[in-house]
Parts: sequence; structure tokens; C-alpha cells
Amino acid sequence: MGLMKCEEKKSRLLAGRTVFDHADLMEIRLATSCGRSASCHECTVEVLEGEGCLSPRGATEAFLTDGYRLSCQAKVESTDGDVTIVPLRREPRILETTARRSVDLDPAVRVEGSRVILDGEEIDDFRGHVYGLAIDLGTTTVVMELVDLLTGEAVALSSFGNPQRFGGSDVMNRISYDGGPYRGELWRAITASINDEIESLCERLGFLRQEIYELAIAGNSTMRDLLFRLDVQSIGERPYKSTTEHALVAGEVETTAISMGTRRMGIRVNPRARAYGLPLIASHVGADTAAALVAIDAFDTDSLFMLVDVGTNTEVVVGNGQRMIAASCPAGPAFEGGGIRYGMPGYPGAIESIRIEGEKFVSRTIDDHPPEGICGSGLVDLIAELRRHGKMTEKGVFEKKQYELTIAEAEGITFSREDASILAQAKAANTCGQFIAMRHLGVRPEEIENLYLAGGFANYVDAASAIEIGFLAPVPVDRIRKIGNAALQGAREVLLSQKIRRRLEHEVRSIEHIELETTPDFFDVFVDGCQFKPIAFN
Repeated sequence: MGLMKCEEKKSRLLAGRTVFDHADLMEIRLATSCGRSASCHECTVEVLEGEGCLSPRGATEAFLTDGYRLSCQAKVESTDGDVTIVPLRREPRILETTARRSVDLDPAVRVEGSRVILDGEEIDDFRGHVYGLAIDLGTTTVVMELVDLLTGEAVALSSFGNPQRFGGSDVMNRISYDGGPYRGELWRAITASINDEIESLCERLGFLRQEIYELAIAGNSTMRDLLFRLDVQSIGERPYKSTTEHALVAGEVETTAISMGTRRMGIRVNPRARAYGLPLIASHVGADTAAALVAIDAFDTDSLFMLVDVGTNTEVVVGNGQRMIAASCPAGPAFEGGGIRYGMPGYPGAIESIRIEGEKFVSRTIDDHPPEGICGSGLVDLIAELRRHGKMTEKGVFEKKQYELTIAEAEGITFSREDASILAQAKAANTCGQFIAMRHLGVRPEEIENLYLAGGFANYVDAASAIEIGFLAPVPVDRIRKIGNAALQGAREVLLSQKIRRRLEHEVRSIEHIELETTPDFFDVFVDGCQFKPIAFN
């Protein structure tokens, strides 16, 4: 008799019962708003093992790619094996912003007497609260912060895995998916999850969703535009520009920022609320990078800095308040677990650090859960340790030409030559972005006064290990600043201040963007970057 397994919980497989039924038995919360009729598509799960035990995919699941099912439709047909599922809205470790700076309050929403005013127009009677939402809309993880617009105080923070994963693990795959017959499904998935999270916040804190009047949304160009229901196909084709960027170049608009009624977007807050999408910098360097620049006061500094926002698509900005160079590095999802056999995002149970002691691998997991896989910071540690102990060459060849190494024997977690090769290419993209941007500006690592590392993965990575394998430029370690979720911090400040908002819209237009692949020696830099060694600046 087989088992249904999910998040360390198990249930005996029951023929004829749906995956959703089994989740109920295991007390696993799956999202749904359609009464399990297959119309909301919110209960999508990833099937890691045992899909052959389930009923064939029907017409209601045609929009899903291989490995994903609607839990309300997939029924157990065979109990002669185990089925392992992962909800797409699994909650990762929340990366809190590292700076909660006070700003001069100047929100677009205010209260006059008993009226709530948005941009000079009365939109509601005062109900007791005036809230806004700052959202960091990542390819892998979404983080939301509820903010009191009257006081500027943060009220609550929550996060969840981006449920659009069935459309691909990176932005190019999601662009391709959205250009196919199921356009709109990615928008539908993310709005359903945001609405579910809003409902959860309301229940937990005892307020009405109608008391949320504005959203400030930071995300890369694709993630932002999918949420605002814009056509993202132009972002996937040369010259890789959003429709808002094309409109700016054509002189049709003055900014790539977006303002739209939340009702049109399908987000259930106050019916007259507004969503503000922060401006893009250029191409794939999106609103999340713009928000991070706000968080580090980039436009007011004379000091030379480099911002590296590590993710599925890594962004690099080098410069100071007078001149900035920006580049986008299509690193892919490898350092967030994608494509690595035992790779995984930063969920409880992920190995986040590894050391070699004698002939054994000694690891630590998030929340000290039993090991399930290896997240990005653990992968960087692992590669650095293999290099330090002479167990892997710069080109990723293991000692004694082994194909696979056992990292956690009891759990069967391994690391292979193929895994190393995938990580080498992902690392090379980051290497190229930093090297070419710095070279374009004419600066060397020792001249960088502050290297800001933004994002969840960067916050937990060991900087020395990252430098040793060439993931980061060899900036002196004491100048490296881990700034946490800078995109969320910047979105919050934009939410609270129209002055900051207007300035950002103006300043991003002066940032110089370079396309890495058009650099004459890009291929040579990339090939060299595939080796696990420090970045060389001759």
C-alpha cells in the first residue's frame, strides 16, 4: 500500500480519492475558491513522485505543463507506489527587510475628516484603518508587507512561493507560456494567491480588505507586467523591452511606471484602490532593481558602489549618484534549486551551509529540519569546500573522476558532475554581469566602496565562499553589505512618499543599460566565468 507524502506528512493512498482529499487528511492547506470544481486553478501542486499512480490529465488541466496537477482533479488510481506532492504556495523563509527607515510621509492616500482621499478624489468613508501593501513580486518568491499609510508603520509581513512555477522556472519560459493558448493563466495564478494572502491577513489581524487603498509593486519587468495584465511578448524578443518601455521611447508616456485600478487587475481590496508598478530601468532590469536603488540611497551618494540583486535573473548596477551602469544576467534558477537534482529554494529542510570535516560532509538546514535538498547558499558553500579541499577542479571535475558525491547519506542527497555543470553556467552569467559592468565604467574591485547584496539568496550566502568560486567580484569582504529584501524596502518607501516616487521615475531614465551578449568578447568572458575560480581583473 503506497503513501501520499507532502511536507513531512504522510497519508495512506486511497483509490478513487483526489490529491486534495489526501491533503485534507494530512491537514495540508491548499488554496481554493471554487469549491474544488477546477475553475479557480488555485490548488495546483507539483508532483515530484508517483504521477503514474494518478488519473490521466483531463481537459480542465490542459493549461498545466508536465509534473503539475490540479489537486482537486487528480485522483489516485493505483496504490502500488508513493505519491509525493509540493503545493505551489509553499511558504519559504521570510527575508525581512534589514532597514525600516522613517520617511517624510507623503502618501497618495490620506484622510480628511471622515473621508478617504486618493489623489484629491474622495474614494471611501474612513473605516478605521488606511492601509497599503508593498509587494516584492519575485520569480520564485513573493513577499508582502502591510503598511499603515497614516503612521508609516509596518503592520505585518508575509510571503509565499510564486505559484506561476507551472509556466516555467524563469522569465523566458513564462513569457513563452503566456504567448501560447493559455495566456492569462499566469496572471490568474498570482492574483489568486495575492488575494488569498490578503484574506489571511484580514482574518489574522481583524480588518477589512476594503481598508487597503494602494499597492506598490516591485518586480522584474516580466513579473510586474504579468500582474498588470500587459502583453509580455516584447520582453522576450530583441531588444527585450516592456510595452511601457517602447511607449516611453516613442514619447507616448513620461515614465515606465504603471498606475491601474486594482479592480481591473482582479485584486480584492477596496474597489476604488489603485496599484502602482514601480518604473523599470531598461530591458530585464526591472522595478525590483529600481526599488533596491531607493533602499540604498543610490541617487544621493558620491561613493562608488555595486548593487548585485541575485535571483533567477540577477541584476547588477555599478556607479554613484552621478553615473550608473546597469546589466541583467540571465542566471536561471539553478542557485534557487532549479535543474539541480537535489536543489530546492530556501524552505525549511534545505541545506543552507556545508563544511567538509575529514571525509564527511557536515551540513546545517533551515530551521534544523531533516535535510530535503540543498538551497543556493548551501550550493555555494559546497562548491567552495570542494575546491578548498582539492576534491574538485576549477572545471568541475571531481576527485578520482567520480560522477556523483553523496552529501547526506541517510536522506540519499547527492551532487553530480551534471549539477556542477549547470551551476557553472549560472555562475558565469553572474560573473559576466559584474565583470562587464565594472569594465564598462572603468573601475576595479578594490575601488568599490560598498558592494550591496540584495535578495533572499544573497542574504544567506557566505561572501568569502562566493568570491572564491567567482560568484562575486573580489571586493574586500569588509565592504560587502547584505541589505536583505531591498526591493520590498524600496517599494514601501515609494508607497509612503510621492516625492520619492516622482524622483525615482525621473532618475531611472539616466541609468545606462548594457546588453551583455552584444559585448564583443562576451563569449570569452562567459567561458572563463564557467570555471570555479576568482574573477580575474587584469
